[in-house]
Amino acid sequence: MSQVTPEKKFPLSRTLAWVACIAGTVHAGFSLYWALGGRWLLATVGQWAVQLSVEAPFEAGLALGIVAVGKLLAATIPVVVAYGRLPWRRFWRAVSWVGGLLLVIYGGVNTVVSGAVLAGAIRPAGGYDLNAMIGHAWLWDPLFFIWGVALTLSLWYSRKSSADGT
Repeated sequence: MSQVTPEKKFPLSRTLAWVACIAGTVHAGFSLYWALGGRWLLATVGQWAVQLSVEAPFEAGLALGIVAVGKLLAATIPVVVAYGRLPWRRFWRAVSWVGGLLLVIYGGVNTVVSGAVLAGAIRPAGGYDLNAMIGHAWLWDPLFFIWGVALTLSLWYSRKSSADGT
């Protein structure tokens, strides 16, 4: 495996920031789609989401709209910071570190657990929602995990270190 030299760190960091941004934007896009009343893949979040969208469409739409905006900001701010276009760089990097690590943990744990449920290694006492479990094992949580890994690696490769002479 080749070593990441200081000359390669900066472009790699930006590429990873874009990968994270794409993963986060996909998440945000689906949240916005559902906020506007779309139903495709909503059952993969959970039957509770489908039920809420039927019983309280305005409230569900408002909540999902707020979630979509939050996800979009979380996806785009690190890219803007990577290009030096946002003040308070250290603050936004610290926020991004926390967010990235939480995404890695949340996405990783939920991917493993939902996969274990689907494989029969874990058997929930009350049963489980098959569509939601598939969605969490194979789509939403791996996407959170990818988002978090790409973001934290981007932050890692763009950090200043004395070894780089920066």
